[in-house]
Amino acid sequence: MESLSINLAWWITAIELPALCGLFWMIWRGRRDHDQANHHLRDVIETRNSQMREALSAFKLEVAKTYAAISDLKDVESRLVGHLLRIESKLDVTALKTESLKAKE
Repeated sequence: MESLSINLAWWITAIELPALCGLFWMIWRGRRDHDQANHHLRDVIETRNSQMREALSAFKLEVAKTYAAISDLKDVESRLVGHLLRIESKLDVTALKTESLKAKE
């Protein structure tokens, strides 16, 4: 019976403890590697996010510099409204003439 307890103690000392230490080390290292990768990805995302924000603000500035001014748009709008009013008046005259022709018939 004493040899069984010695074999059991030898088994625990020689096999089980190193195996458990190895498993603990693998879990600890995997968790550390995961945390490092997560931190690296967070840094990359923050960097790319700031780059995209800078590019967007530069694009907005370029658009503000090169696109039409509000005064130009108001001028075009007033010209279009004038043309549309003239077309409307011509259509009204044509509609009146058509009604008078139909009334004569």
